[in-house]
Amino acid sequence: MSMLKSRILGCFVSIVLSLIALGCSASDSSVGVVFLHGKGGTPSYHSMTGLSATLRENGFIVTVPEMPYSKSRIYDKSYQDTMLEIDDAVAYLKNNGAKEIFIAGHSLGANVALHYATRTSVKGVIAIAPGHSPESNIMRTKLAADVERAKKMINEGQGNKAARFDDINQGRVFSITSTANIYVSWFDPDGSAIMPKNAAALKPGTALFWVVGTRDPLSKAGSSYAFDNAQPNPKNKYIEVDSDHMSTPTVAAGEIVNWLNTFKQQ
Repeated sequence: MSMLKSRILGCFVSIVLSLIALGCSASDSSVGVVFLHGKGGTPSYHSMTGLSATLRENGFIVTVPEMPYSKSRIYDKSYQDTMLEIDDAVAYLKNNGAKEIFIAGHSLGANVALHYATRTSVKGVIAIAPGHSPESNIMRTKLAADVERAKKMINEGQGNKAARFDDINQGRVFSITSTANIYVSWFDPDGSAIMPKNAAALKPGTALFWVVGTRDPLSKAGSSYAFDNAQPNPKNKYIEVDSDHMSTPTVAAGEIVNWLNTFKQQ
């Protein structure tokens, strides 16, 4: 082989090896994300698949579990027991190489993500179009009778008895079947699912990324609703994007990736 051919071959091999190295570094991440769907949703809903695919394409380790408030399960576990399922999702990420854990959630998933980070240390929470506010006037007014009925059942020793109760999602009231204990755990206006309270109780060092669509009713409350309650952190970020409630995960995907990339660079 001539000297020129040897040099050309050597250059070619070097370029290929460099590209392989670049490819590995682009996909080799120690950042893991648990992505929680919204109320009545599933991991395969379009609001979930777009963002989860984008996260994976950018090298993040992602899991999208089906939660106890999914379309087929709603509601088969209490708010507190739901946290145990997130523990399993976090364990999956760690077993697959994740060193830094983020809990992301859309709508009710954001609510759940916030509470999880009050009981378990994670690197950050990504609250996307947060939803489910039992303390709000609309939920208090429309669900008060059922919450009180469920509490009465509990006091009478019927907490594990299933019954029909009202739920509300984006202003629409509908009925679900669950036990009184489970129902109260999700809908008590003084209970665990209160986002302003949970934002204030995030474990020290937890970064909070909060994104809401300009056409989402919660945008009217601004950062003062819950985000401002979080402990100061240089990584905390509140943004609004041009979207409605359901499209926010897709519209905000680039902003979310950019925020997560700041942790990969550390």
